[in-house]
Amino acid sequence: MSPEELLKAMFKAGVDAALPSLCVPPHLPERPKGRTVIIGAGKASGAMAKALEDAWDGPLDGVVVTRYGYRLPTERLEVVEAAHPVPDAAGREAAQRIFKAVQGLTEDDLVLALISGGGSALLAAPADGISLEDKQAVNKALLASGATISEMNTVRKHLSAIKGGRLARAAYPAQVVALMISDVPGDDASIIASGPTVPDPSTNADAIAIVEKYGIDLPANVRQVLETIDETPKPGDKCFDRVENIMIATPQASLEAAAAVARDAGVTPVILGDSIEGESRDVALVHAGIARQCAMRGQPVEPPCVLISGGETTVTLTGNGKGGPNTEFLLSMAIALDGMPNIYALAGDTDGVDGSEDNAGALIYPDTLKRAEAAGISAKAMLANNDPYTFFKGIGDLLETGPTMTNVNDLRLVLITND
Repeated sequence: MSPEELLKAMFKAGVDAALPSLCVPPHLPERPKGRTVIIGAGKASGAMAKALEDAWDGPLDGVVVTRYGYRLPTERLEVVEAAHPVPDAAGREAAQRIFKAVQGLTEDDLVLALISGGGSALLAAPADGISLEDKQAVNKALLASGATISEMNTVRKHLSAIKGGRLARAAYPAQVVALMISDVPGDDASIIASGPTVPDPSTNADAIAIVEKYGIDLPANVRQVLETIDETPKPGDKCFDRVENIMIATPQASLEAAAAVARDAGVTPVILGDSIEGESRDVALVHAGIARQCAMRGQPVEPPCVLISGGETTVTLTGNGKGGPNTEFLLSMAIALDGMPNIYALAGDTDGVDGSEDNAGALIYPDTLKRAEAAGISAKAMLANNDPYTFFKGIGDLLETGPTMTNVNDLRLVLITND
């Protein structure tokens, strides 16, 4: 198996470990005495709806919202598509319908929530006093700021009518079971899709502090809402008495699936962590340093070995190029390694989309910079302009998987051979 084949096989194993068709059926609750209402939001939620429908032989009704291109055919459940990462009118309408669907229920009813990463943008229900255009502007500013996913979702919760536990409050006193696919460091349920069914430990003041930390210029009406809106429901609120949040797929499980493929190929896997955050280009320097140490010193592991990490890195935009955190990571790593032999890497978003482009990520090889130079492409200039997509497209090294129908965050693989 070539280095490229091994890296792609590992990535596929990581994605497959989180497929809803495998992880939804074992966690389905018993049917209630009353109605079963299905709602959901996220990049994986369309596939989760399909998996639920295939495994549930009783009556079902409800609505699920997923990203454009991520819908699977269903017969009993309605799956609508909306925009991500910047919300649109379709997401606003879907969120309003979902919020309405869980109201007026009784103790005999069940709300089965299918929640996955991406749900925060897809559940676009602005709080009173905020327009969809306001939400779009704030989202764009957060995405460009370098804020972590936890920080972004803290702000989003406090500008929403449905997130931060507010969906659970609306559904009370019905039983709520949320099946969650984690895409956040540490599998914090309150951060996944901004925690619509989870107690929110953060406050309005926390959201304001994040806005100030990153120098985000809020419209006056948005600032006023943050300063005056009622707090999200907190731990201990009675609306969570009949709520169960179940983690059915995690980044760590996907890292372990990728590691198993490496072992079978005679390559020693080293899992660096499933919760790595920070600027993509800075995280790349650390990974490059560890890979160099393995290649030159046989420490901490002798080649052949592969470094495996998950989590979600960020990009602070200073240029006007195209790309996402995974391609930015790889371009920075390629520059740091400077053609060092025997080191290969793949980084990709397990949902199949790196940032907002049409690729999951990319790959680098020992000759990446040499081939780019021959094509007249400057790696350093591309990185300075936040244009890694154009760089990798120019040398034919994008990783293009199409929608994977799941989402357990980024998967980074750095292979050190002994050839």
